[in-house]
Amino acid sequence: MATMTVELPETMKGWIEEQVDEGGYASASEYLADLIRQDQEWLEELRRIADDGLASGISTKTVDEIFDGAVKRARERGLLNDE
Repeated sequence: MATMTVELPETMKGWIEEQVDEGGYASASEYLADLIRQDQEWLEELRRIADDGLASGISTKTVDEIFDGAVKRARERGLLNDE
C-alpha cells in the first residue's frame, strides 16, 4: 500500500474520527478508501449513463414532453410532493 499525507480542516478530521469511533470503519484510512471507491463507482455509473444517452440518438420528443414524463415518473415513485 502507498502512503499519502493529506491536510484537512479540523472539522473534516473530526467527522472522519466520528465515523471510525461509531464502529463503521476500523481506521481513517479505511473510511477514506471507502469514500474513494464509492466516488469511482458513481463516476463510472455517470459515464455509463452519459454513453447510453449519446448512443440513443436525438429524441423526437419536445422539451415539454420530456419534462412531463419526468414529473410522471417522479410522482409514481413518490418523489414529488404536489402540495
